[in-house]
Amino acid sequence: MEPTSSINSPGNDQPHLSIPIKIDQNTLHPQENHSSSSSSSQETPPISSLVISNKHSNAYYFPLLLINFLFLFVGSVSSSLLSKYYFNHKGSSIWVSTWVQSAGFPLLFPPIFLPFYLFKTTQRKPFSHFTPRIFTLSIVIGLLLGLNNLLFSLGNSYLPVSTSSLLLSSQLAFTLILSVIIVKQKITFSNLNCVVLLVTSSFLLALGSNHDKPEDLTKTNYFLGFVSTVGAGLLFALYLPVMEKIYREVYCYAMVVEMQVVMEVAATVLATIGMAVEGGFSDMRKESLKAFDKGPAGYWISVFSNVVTWQLCFVGTAGMVFMTTSLTGGICMTALMAVNVLGGVVVYGDKFGGVKAVSTVLTLWGFSSYVYGMYIKTSTDPEETDHHTINNNHHSSPDHHHGHHDHNNVAQGMEMVPIYGNA
Repeated sequence: MEPTSSINSPGNDQPHLSIPIKIDQNTLHPQENHSSSSSSSQETPPISSLVISNKHSNAYYFPLLLINFLFLFVGSVSSSLLSKYYFNHKGSSIWVSTWVQSAGFPLLFPPIFLPFYLFKTTQRKPFSHFTPRIFTLSIVIGLLLGLNNLLFSLGNSYLPVSTSSLLLSSQLAFTLILSVIIVKQKITFSNLNCVVLLVTSSFLLALGSNHDKPEDLTKTNYFLGFVSTVGAGLLFALYLPVMEKIYREVYCYAMVVEMQVVMEVAATVLATIGMAVEGGFSDMRKESLKAFDKGPAGYWISVFSNVVTWQLCFVGTAGMVFMTTSLTGGICMTALMAVNVLGGVVVYGDKFGGVKAVSTVLTLWGFSSYVYGMYIKTSTDPEETDHHTINNNHHSSPDHHHGHHDHNNVAQGMEMVPIYGNA
C-alpha cells in the first residue's frame, strides 16, 4: 500500500468535495512490474475494485456525513409538522401538499453550478459523467418518488402527526427485507430483532389508535390515510436500497445532488399534472385568500417553508444512503420518528395514550438493538470496519470505455464513495 494519494492535486478534475484514499497498487497494477512504475503515462489494466482504508482519517467524510444528518433531522421533523400545519389551518389540497415536496429542486442549482462557473473551486463540469442508464433510472425513480409523495400527503391529511410518524416507522422493516433482496444485506440478530419490534409497534398502533382521529373524519377516510401512510413507507423502503445499488455507479457526491435534481424534476412533473387536472394552482390562490385561516401571508410562508424543508429532508436522505447504506439511512429516519411523535404532541396537542407510549418504546428499542448490533460488530471485526472493498466494474468514466484508466482518473473517480460495510 503506497502513501495516501492526493486527489486535490492541480490538473485533476475534482468534484466539489473529495476524500483522500489509499489505493492498493496490487489491485491497480496486478501485472505491472517495478521497472514500469516510473512511467506516469503508461496504460494500466481495467480496474475491478479499489480498497479504501482508514476511513477515520478522511478529513471531509465525517463533517459531510454530519451535515447530511442535520439536513435529514431538520428536514424530516420540520416538513412533517409544516405539512400538518397546512391541513390544520384549512388547507385542503392533496396535490398542493404533494407538489411542495419536490418543487424546491431549483434550490439545489447554486451548490451544483456556482462552484464550477463562479467560484472556480472545481474543474468537474456539472452533470458530467451522466450515462443514459443513470439518467433514465433517475427519471423512473423520480416518478415513484412522486407517487410516494402523494401517498404521504393523503396519509398526513387524515392522520395525526404522531400516528402517521409511528406508522412510517414500519418502513424500516420493509427496508431490511428489500435490502436483503436488492443489495444482499446480511440478516443479523439485531436486524431481525429490530424488524420484529417495529412490526409489533405498528400492529399495536393500528389496533389502538382509532380513537384519536378527528371528530369530523369518517372511518373510510381514516382507513384511507392509514393505508396510504403504510404504502408511502413501503415505497420509500424500496427507494432506499434501489438508490444504494445505483450509487455504486455514481462518480462522486456532487453527482448525488445532481441525480436528486433529475428525480425531483420527474416527481414535480407528475405532481404538476395532478395539480393541473384537479385545479390545484387556482386552488392555491383561493386557499390563500379565503380558506386559510392564517391569511395570505401565513399561507405562502407555510408553502415556501414546506418547499425548503422537504429539500433538506430528501438531500439529507440521499447523502446518508450514499455515504453509508440504505439500512443505516432507514435507521436514522426511524430514530427521527420518535422526535416527530413528540413534535406532534407538543406543537399540535395530539393525544399520547398508553398504546402510543408502548409503540414509541418498541420503536426506540428496535433502534437501540440495531445500534448495539453495529457496535458489537465493529468491536469484534475491526478489519471489516476499516477496510471496505468497493466494486468499480460499472463506473462510467471516459477511460473505462477504452479499457484502461489513468492513475489519477481512477483516484478521482472514487472520490466521496460510501465506505461503510453492511451492518
